[in-house]
Amino acid sequence: MKTTVLLIEDEAAIADNVLYALRSENFEAQWFNVGAAGLEYLQQNPVDLVILDVGLPDINGFELCKQIRQYSNVPLIFLTARDSEIDRVVGLEIGADDYVVKPFSPRELVARVKVILRRQQMDTQAPIGSPTSTNNAAPSCAASSAFNVDIDKRKICYRNQALQLTAYQFGVLSLLLSQPERVFSREQLMDAVWPDHQESFDRAVDTTIKQLRAKLKAIDDTEQPLVTHRGIGYSIDNC
Repeated sequence: MKTTVLLIEDEAAIADNVLYALRSENFEAQWFNVGAAGLEYLQQNPVDLVILDVGLPDINGFELCKQIRQYSNVPLIFLTARDSEIDRVVGLEIGADDYVVKPFSPRELVARVKVILRRQQMDTQAPIGSPTSTNNAAPSCAASSAFNVDIDKRKICYRNQALQLTAYQFGVLSLLLSQPERVFSREQLMDAVWPDHQESFDRAVDTTIKQLRAKLKAIDDTEQPLVTHRGIGYSIDNC
């Protein structure tokens, strides 16, 4: 079965180029030029990845991403003409896996799609502790633990509630959980979780940690297991 990519982009010329590039690489690609139609399709059909324009005519792409994240953890890439760092940070904070600025190369975009899907497949399939696995957490912590990790299902529960995580959030959290109380530097987290880290901007790790803290706090605001070691990196309390 082909991998399905959902493209939500209102500019037909851009959409045509992206669709051609995707289909040339044997992807199944579906295109909608407004957010509402794309959201309806996503709610009714299995999709492997979403490419989402920020400047849609009927809804802001950031807002649409928030709606998608309420029920789906599908990998998502933003397309936008906004190239400021704050826009990139906002895009990642609300749940995107990547952020591509217009004008862009459709071939590069497809390469980024492949990287995200490959990373997700590695998260799901790599044996625990294998050299290719960056998420070598144990299958689960003790029964009394705050966290339970299931690598095979790519699922992490906190206080018995499943966390809705992007590929990068899952990678960072499962890596920290694999060695509780060990301090990982930003560089170590970047090298382990971001396959294209040379092109990732410096705040990617910090942004992902901030997202994870918010998701953990939404479940239990009395504790914060993620610990910042200023000037060094991050760790997680022993679960």
